[in-house]
Amino acid sequence: MTRSTARRHGALLFIGVLGLGCPNPAARTTVTSPPRATVAVAREEEVARRFLDELSHGQFAHLATPFTAKMAEAMPPAKVEAVWRDLEAAAGRYTSTRSATLKTVHGGTVVALTCAFERTEKLIRVTVDGGGAVAGMFYGPSEPELERKTRAFLLKATTGDFVGASAAFGPSMRNALPPPKLEAAWKSVEAKAGVLEAVDGVTLKAAGDAWFSLASARFQKARLQVKLVYDARDEVVGLFFLPADVPWSAPGYVRADAFEEREVVVGTAPPLPATLTIPKTGDALAAAILVHGSGPADRDESVGGVKVFKDLAMGLASRGVAVLRYEKRSRQAPAGVVTEQEEVLDGARAALALLRSTPRISPQRIFVVGHSQGGNLAPRIAKVDGALAGIVILAGSTRPLQDLLIDQYAHFVLLHPEDASLKKKLEEAHAFKARVESPDLQPAGDPRPPTGGGMTGAYFLFQRGYDPVATVKGLATPALILQGERDYQVTSKDFERWKKGLADVARVTLKSYPSLNHLFVHGTGTPRPEEYDEPGHVEEAVVTDIAEWIGKARTAASK
Repeated sequence: MTRSTARRHGALLFIGVLGLGCPNPAARTTVTSPPRATVAVAREEEVARRFLDELSHGQFAHLATPFTAKMAEAMPPAKVEAVWRDLEAAAGRYTSTRSATLKTVHGGTVVALTCAFERTEKLIRVTVDGGGAVAGMFYGPSEPELERKTRAFLLKATTGDFVGASAAFGPSMRNALPPPKLEAAWKSVEAKAGVLEAVDGVTLKAAGDAWFSLASARFQKARLQVKLVYDARDEVVGLFFLPADVPWSAPGYVRADAFEEREVVVGTAPPLPATLTIPKTGDALAAAILVHGSGPADRDESVGGVKVFKDLAMGLASRGVAVLRYEKRSRQAPAGVVTEQEEVLDGARAALALLRSTPRISPQRIFVVGHSQGGNLAPRIAKVDGALAGIVILAGSTRPLQDLLIDQYAHFVLLHPEDASLKKKLEEAHAFKARVESPDLQPAGDPRPPTGGGMTGAYFLFQRGYDPVATVKGLATPALILQGERDYQVTSKDFERWKKGLADVARVTLKSYPSLNHLFVHGTGTPRPEEYDEPGHVEEAVVTDIAEWIGKARTAASK
């Protein structure tokens, strides 16, 4: 296995997407606009094309294309220019739009434009509302372009052209894995797996501030996944040879005959696709919503080889607790996300309302189970709701995001002290902390987080003054707080704050697990981002502890 020390490291606690910004691999669109020369182009496509034309000609201060009021507030001309300049710095000068697809979404249309730049190809999504105003813009890599680069790498490597194979490497990767070392690494894979015979498919996924392609590769003796990590310039910054993707299978503690799953929808503005996992028998059931960690997560909270929320939902339903899990707003409908209110809290409120109106579920026995960012916000959800039976906090941070990022990058530097790019990221994290905590931070300002993304100052101003420990202490709601001791993302610093601040609160239960990581999966040794890639399940003890605590929480609440 070859791992470049220049790779992007793991899923950080927060990757925001707002207004104009970087990465979110939204669902593929399905309606392709016809050639412009033969039929009329939809108004939304015309708006999107005109908008890009203005940006490419530097018309940032006098855009003829209207913005919605929220977009105009979040994206003043200076920020529009900064984002476009960043894009062209990575991709080169914009040259043309090659194709467009349209998809109707709640409140408008997403126009996905495949755009050619001097050095690469990018996919730019422009959201246009019903009145023809721009409501959002997101850019990311072009799937066909990265698939082409991935296949070209594999073809050149398997034919012995290691100079050509490394042509798409970034500077750090070229230093870490020059052609002779790449050849040695490839030969070592061939010695075990045989020669590469075919590539069955390539998929593209987001991972923090980077993207990666997974090529399903058939070698003579084994199937492997070849993972190439790409930066914003679409240059390769990481190479991995992984076991073939193993389809998810339920952990042993799940009793599939004990529950059923229903597809439902959470809320209407926007609607979030969801799954209700409910026991087949019983009335006045206890039920929980699952609130995600940071980033554009799916309803299963899939991270590498682990599906945290799918394990929890099926495990708890096997023990008599109904569970509702749903697509996170920043994944399903990122346009309009300004703060954690839109990103997390609105969806949680709608999910709680749905559970309370669901037959066989007791409105008095509703819980919130929050992981990571969701754990941090669970007390805030409980305070606003006022009627929860209890909250479960899994790896919930007690410190602000800026402090967590510093700790995470410091951890990565310890793992790879030879990597100068990580040290630079750590410096950027310290500078980000200073900008976020400045009294001069403005709602429309750009704090430039080291993780990338398009968050504005409004996101961090919304977080100011919120103390999750003090909030739990002020509630009458029982709380269960769980922590993995091998967690490098939310660490013992946070758990100690929970313990110290709530030591005298009888309705709060705290427990840590020595061998578990941030995903509550068992592991050994120094925790590393790479372990998230391996298939795993939430530890049974965690599921059992939550189920048993939910069964007792109603009694605790009455004390």
